[in-house]
Amino acid sequence: MSKMTDKQQDSIWIRWSFYIIGIMALAFGISLMIKAKDLGIGPWDVFHYGLYLQFGLTVGTWSILAGLVIVTISCVAMKMWPKIGTILNMVFVGVFIDIFLFILPDPGPIWMDILTLIVGLVVCGYGVGLYVAANLGAGPRDSLMLFLTEKFGWKVQWVRSGIEVFVLITGYLLGGPVGVGTIVASLALGPIVGYTLPQSKRWIEHVQWRRKRSENFNQGEIRFNHYDCTGEESR
Repeated sequence: MSKMTDKQQDSIWIRWSFYIIGIMALAFGISLMIKAKDLGIGPWDVFHYGLYLQFGLTVGTWSILAGLVIVTISCVAMKMWPKIGTILNMVFVGVFIDIFLFILPDPGPIWMDILTLIVGLVVCGYGVGLYVAANLGAGPRDSLMLFLTEKFGWKVQWVRSGIEVFVLITGYLLGGPVGVGTIVASLALGPIVGYTLPQSKRWIEHVQWRRKRSENFNQGEIRFNHYDCTGEESR
């Protein structure tokens, strides 16, 4: 067992590095969009913000609580326990959202709101792509997205957009801030994830290949043999 762990150690660290970067990027992107709330915020954030307005606590706390409910539903539907990465995602995204919201200044002029929203949307899409591609457990919302995609054979972008439109309506009824930015986020995030997810998978495979090639050049042998397996898992 220890021998196999040694061979896979580099691959695991590479995947965890991508995963952590993805989690932080996702939380940062969400926080940027929330800061541009005068234009309207992302669908899930409309929902979390609406819960915050109605019941108090923080946006990040409601993100965690909503994720807990979704994880439970997904686990029952798939009849399996969540991966550790899913649990970490549920907790740390909410925590980082509150941290970034505390640190980030308010955008100010309308053009800054627009720029903040666009950058937040792109960063959020890459965050999702990075941590899902690491194959260490998708976040609660993305676990549901992947389940529906695999179950019915629907495209990722359409499933993602459909879920977020439904959540948007619920958040609006709770009083969450809805505007033109919300519509843009609802329609654009799905296609962005549809692009960033396969791109992120290629990045991980490339880094693993470079690492394996470096080991082969410097030491005369390849120390881990999990590249092919990881490629299958990430696909």
